[in-house]
Amino acid sequence: MSNNRKVFAEGMRDGVPIALGYFAVSFSLGIMAKATGITPIQGFFISLFCRASAGEYAGYTMIAASATYLETIIVCFIANARYLLMSCATSQRVKEDMSLLHRIGISFGLTDEIFAISISREGFLNPYYTYGAVAVAGPCWALGTMTGCIAGGILPIRVVSALSVALYGMFLAVIIPPIKKEKIIGVIIVICFALSYAFNRFAIFSGISSGTKTIILTVVISSFAAIIFPKEEQE
Repeated sequence: MSNNRKVFAEGMRDGVPIALGYFAVSFSLGIMAKATGITPIQGFFISLFCRASAGEYAGYTMIAASATYLETIIVCFIANARYLLMSCATSQRVKEDMSLLHRIGISFGLTDEIFAISISREGFLNPYYTYGAVAVAGPCWALGTMTGCIAGGILPIRVVSALSVALYGMFLAVIIPPIKKEKIIGVIIVICFALSYAFNRFAIFSGISSGTKTIILTVVISSFAAIIFPKEEQE
């Protein structure tokens, strides 16, 4: 129990910069939510149960377009489908005898950033680390959305966008340490950046949603890296 408390505290510590970035990003989502008729309380609970900027943006867009429930569900599923891949990757980092309840708890808490810091932990992933990060970051995401709804566009969008730079700094902090240990990771990341840029610039890919692009790139690049640069199961 003492070890779990220590790991939980480590997760909370690492979740602080994520929480700050989340508040800024979800604040801008709250402004958009307000424009579609969402109340601050509704925005709070939407973000509390759906911590995905792309998914919420897609949902608010569908609400603004008066889409049906089925259309909204399909669009949000496509936008958030990348979390299926993250859950599969995380499942390889937990102990085989981990209970189903803990597995569900981790999967519910996964976001791009929580996944990044969780998967970077050495050895088996203790679920209390993820819980600690979510305990800090999750409420800030929800509170940011509610605050944005209340503000309703008082602050300039440029100011809100500038605050989201914190998330990019957090990503750099996550990827730089492993790059120092294995140069091949740096090469793969550069390839990811290049292909992501190509997917967003070339007209042939314009009809593909951002969520689908993420899935395609993740599967192709990770499969290529796993085949060319395999790791022993012991690692």
